[in-house]
Amino acid sequence: MKRVLMLTGDVNLMNVRDPKVPFALIGDTLRKADVLFGNLECCFYEPGAGHSVEREGFYAPLASAQALAAGNFHAIGNANNVNYGEEAIRSSLRELERVGIPCTGAGVNEKAARAPVVVTNRGQRFGFLQRTSVYWPTGHEATDSSAGVAVLPGRTAYEPPLHTRRAGVPPANRPGLPPVIVTWADARSLAEFTSDLRALRARVDVVVASHHWGLAEDVLDYQVEIAHAAILDGADVVMGHGPHYACAIEMYRGKPIFYGLGSFSFHTGHGGRAHRDWVGMLARLTFEDAALAEVAFSLVRHKERNETYVCDPRHDKEALEQITSRCDKLGTRLMISGTELIVWKAGHEPAARR
Repeated sequence: MKRVLMLTGDVNLMNVRDPKVPFALIGDTLRKADVLFGNLECCFYEPGAGHSVEREGFYAPLASAQALAAGNFHAIGNANNVNYGEEAIRSSLRELERVGIPCTGAGVNEKAARAPVVVTNRGQRFGFLQRTSVYWPTGHEATDSSAGVAVLPGRTAYEPPLHTRRAGVPPANRPGLPPVIVTWADARSLAEFTSDLRALRARVDVVVASHHWGLAEDVLDYQVEIAHAAILDGADVVMGHGPHYACAIEMYRGKPIFYGLGSFSFHTGHGGRAHRDWVGMLARLTFEDAALAEVAFSLVRHKERNETYVCDPRHDKEALEQITSRCDKLGTRLMISGTELIVWKAGHEPAARR
């Protein structure tokens, strides 16, 4: 039996007063999904008087949670850098429960934050597990006794370029050469994450590993390490989010890794400023029973009223060139089909194998 899974990037509902607006133009597309999952990058929380928009908190009106139901979301992940503050997280969890949207990645304690969410569609079980590598080191992480997010830290080192690492970059034979920036995943946290993935794999038919990470459009070493480990330990797809860019896609062992889906609904951001016109991605994965049959995505933008819409890649030359160039670096070939870009299709030569 065919089922369609759709995945979105960051959904931030700050200043949304009418929950019907954000997904009104893309609603028909979203309703084609049997299961729809995205990253929620805000808290449904209304702080007391005196809160300044200059502070980091991405607080959305309580009523805006209805936008997720209006958009046909079946579940969300909320482990990321703006879901923080125990009071705000608890408020957000209450509103998600009220509108019937289950979540993974944040919770009233570490056990709840690490727990997956399972969505069943006509007997087939889709499991989702989310972590963040981007968070504040000031009580943001869930503990045994406090609300927070589930984390998988990345480590950074600045290495003198004593050896040639890539063509055209000499070793340190002169003063002033910049260091090589090296990243890797925290070993203990990665082991906990893959253990949770294996446990989820035993319970469901399709596993989605969701991760908040990244730096602009670059794909860093720790992201590759986490993504490949997730695939090896049972994930059918890895979806990344965090950078507000449409990032590269990799096919690894026949499974897709979306390194950054970008923004999906993101009108207001830091300091209460309206975000410029961005390009995001809506991923579509078609399964025949539990077997992956097709991987595709649409490019999305938003209008001034904060309405997300699908854009035709044939009429958006700049966006098409950017995503094509990023995918080329990982050996992933894209093919235009209507308003979608096909990444991989069963029975055809895969985009890339590594």
